[in-house]
Amino acid sequence: MKEKNKNGIYNTLFHWQNFRFKLVVEGVVIGLLSGLLVVAYRYAAEKSGELTKEIYLNAKGNIGYIILMFVALMVIAYLVGKMVKSEPMASGSGIPQVEGVLLRKLEMNWVSVVIKKFIGGVLALGAGLSVGREGPSVQMGAAIGQGYSRIFKRIKVEEKFLITSGASAGLAAAFNAPLAGVMFALEEVHKNFSPLVLISAMSASLTADFISKQFFGLKPVFSFSKVTALPLKYYFYLIVLGIIIGIFGVIFNNTITKTQDIYNSQRWLPAEFRPVVPFVLAGILGLTLPNLLGGGHKLIEELTKSNFTIHMLVIILVIKFLFTMISYGSGVPGGIFLPLLVIGALIGDIYGVTLTKAINLDPKYVTNFMILAMAGYFTAIVKSPVTGSILITEMTGSFSHLLSLTLVSITAYVVTDILKSGPIYEILLERFLKNNKEDEFVGDSKRKVLLESAVIVGSMVEGKKIRELKWPEKCLLVGIKRGNKELIPKGNTTIYPGDYLIVLVEEDKASQIRDVIVQMSGQCVL
Repeated sequence: MKEKNKNGIYNTLFHWQNFRFKLVVEGVVIGLLSGLLVVAYRYAAEKSGELTKEIYLNAKGNIGYIILMFVALMVIAYLVGKMVKSEPMASGSGIPQVEGVLLRKLEMNWVSVVIKKFIGGVLALGAGLSVGREGPSVQMGAAIGQGYSRIFKRIKVEEKFLITSGASAGLAAAFNAPLAGVMFALEEVHKNFSPLVLISAMSASLTADFISKQFFGLKPVFSFSKVTALPLKYYFYLIVLGIIIGIFGVIFNNTITKTQDIYNSQRWLPAEFRPVVPFVLAGILGLTLPNLLGGGHKLIEELTKSNFTIHMLVIILVIKFLFTMISYGSGVPGGIFLPLLVIGALIGDIYGVTLTKAINLDPKYVTNFMILAMAGYFTAIVKSPVTGSILITEMTGSFSHLLSLTLVSITAYVVTDILKSGPIYEILLERFLKNNKEDEFVGDSKRKVLLESAVIVGSMVEGKKIRELKWPEKCLLVGIKRGNKELIPKGNTTIYPGDYLIVLVEEDKASQIRDVIVQMSGQCVL
């Protein structure tokens, strides 16, 4: 009887009032588990990538070895394709799927996702496909959070915070960026600066980052030496860079969806054989341009040390861009964070080198434009400017670029808004929901969940009394958080901007009611 009522009204409300400290403790546990998993993933991917590069190097000039190598690549690609076909939730980045789970639109089998995402991601990264480790890390961390919840039989309200904690920990461990992990949970995953999300995500991210640094050291992901702050007299050129980056961000989003459409339209090519295309292409690049393989971490460092001509940089940019589209479009497990940062760095490098010739810019500032373009490109594609600025700051280990980073990011954001380009993960989630009906979430009307929504300025509920509003059926407003106070809602209670509305709903109606609450409050809900 106790188990049957675990997600009933009483237990749901009781846990809401009493699990703040519990979330911190559980965040640490999930951060520890997620950190260890992501460390193992990073280590396996790096070692497999090093092995593959040796194979590519040894294959040059040996026809028999080359043929054997391509056969092996096609077999591995087929195995990855079979894993993705059997578990669609393990395909692609994984971040859209995590957002779908938190929106109660998708159901995730955490065991299957962890196993197939780990193996598939290692094989894809090891072969040199242009995908990143951060998306799989975020999804595997989220799966760990869900698994913890299911094993220890946590209520549904608590599970959402545990999933978010795992996702934050995954990003923190993938990039040694704990603050970016927290901000990613707030700005991108939930789009809601809830104190509960903050404390749970922060405890998990810091723990995962500590674990990651134990294995990979204290150095930032990118080691840019002798980078000085850009003088204010060049800030006009940052606005121009932001405009260029914004346009290229729109192109990135449009191309990635078009590539998926092209793959889907090839009826002669079954889903399990699609990864063969990027795997074979990786083999060709491995024999010709090995520096373009993988997410591109080494390529960014090489750009700061080598003096490539503009012509060569453009060629590298085009090939890297197309390789990323072909790799991700095939559905292999892998993210787009690192590849898009590399593409942004290449655009910034080309722009900086151009300025050295056009206005005699000191060449030492070219690296600055690379760093700024990475942040701007992330913002243009993901539409999360704060996360992008913090992420690049932590990855480069320098806080001297915050002003210039913000200027480029905001400019790129405005350009993408003018061009009506949406956030890439929302776009990919909509497409995933359309193409994978079997993974849709089906709730239980006997289970109750809480939705928490922040009221923003200009929303339809601002300044209204509760009795003046038409609330959706099958929901109940059970609380209002106003600063440190928690109010019991009454008919004459006025709703103000900054309030957090706590709504009790049946689990199977949560997704639909959430959409209505979004329109009313103007803010995404948990």
